[in-house]
Amino acid sequence: MPVSWSRDGFDGHTGCVAEHTLILLRHAKSDWSGDEADIDRPLASRGRGQAPEAGRWLATHVDRTDMAVVSAAERARATWDLVSADLGERPETRHDEHVYAASAVALLDIVHSLGEELKTVVLVGHNPGLEDLAETLTGERARLPTSALAVIDL
Repeated sequence: MPVSWSRDGFDGHTGCVAEHTLILLRHAKSDWSGDEADIDRPLASRGRGQAPEAGRWLATHVDRTDMAVVSAAERARATWDLVSADLGERPETRHDEHVYAASAVALLDIVHSLGEELKTVVLVGHNPGLEDLAETLTGERARLPTSALAVIDL
């Protein structure tokens, strides 16, 4: 069962200690008012307010993050910059162009390619891939609005 947080609050905790934890983070609300390419869309004002909330939640509920794998999209990178600013220690960050517009299968391949020594990883990306990945890993449908987190013990 995923442990998830959204702006509406914290939902469920398994109470289990996992060998690995994957945290899915959907990018914050983006700005659609410009004419830039989709990958270059910035965060909207609302998104710049949302992302720090997710960062505060992570800082409070997750002891340590070993790595963040972040979509190459501007809105995902900006989200992670704001989220990670609230962490005591910023984890190693890898910007990965393959996360952008990726399917659940492609995201799972990215996760499988990570080193076994990485115990907790944040994957910052986009829907529908993140929601589909959460469902693939848990067997449950997860709704991930902008800036939502899903914490999945593997």
